[in-house]
Amino acid sequence: MRIHIATDHAGLEFSTQLQHHLAAQGHQVIDHGPIEYDALDDYPAFCIRAAQAVVRDQAAGLESLGVVFGGSGNGEQIAANKVAGIRAALVWSIATAELAREHNDANVIAIGARQHTFDEASAFIDRFIATPFSREERHERRIAQIAAFEADGSLAPDPRATGTATGAAQADVLADETSSFDPEAG
Repeated sequence: MRIHIATDHAGLEFSTQLQHHLAAQGHQVIDHGPIEYDALDDYPAFCIRAAQAVVRDQAAGLESLGVVFGGSGNGEQIAANKVAGIRAALVWSIATAELAREHNDANVIAIGARQHTFDEASAFIDRFIATPFSREERHERRIAQIAAFEADGSLAPDPRATGTATGAAQADVLADETSSFDPEAG
């Protein structure tokens, strides 16, 4: 598999280790930067280039994923998600790495290099790469909704709105106190 990686100064040492780790597993690793330590460099261009490369590869039918990281992984995830077709997930555990692939068909993983040891982060990445998308209808439906919004701004209808002035106002009220929440509902 081709793996596109990018970071900023906060993850440069981590990037070097990771490139060797992934290459040893037989992956083709493409580094999108930086090439040297600069405490003032900025991650957006690096991460966006990596994300663009993932989209290009996937459009060409190549098996490809991305890995972006920095101090927290937050900004790197945000930057990657600005590229149409990218579903970047901030991962902080084995479970979030699996769910990002299984439920969200994430094609980029974002990790905080200052938040985890190399062994932890590389385990997250390894699990992310090894986990397939479940292809369950509910997950495909949700991903399609995100893609539709990305393409033309369309959203599923708001079930709280009725199309009247009163209905529109009702969409802004709090949920009924007797409402229940089932975190296992998926």
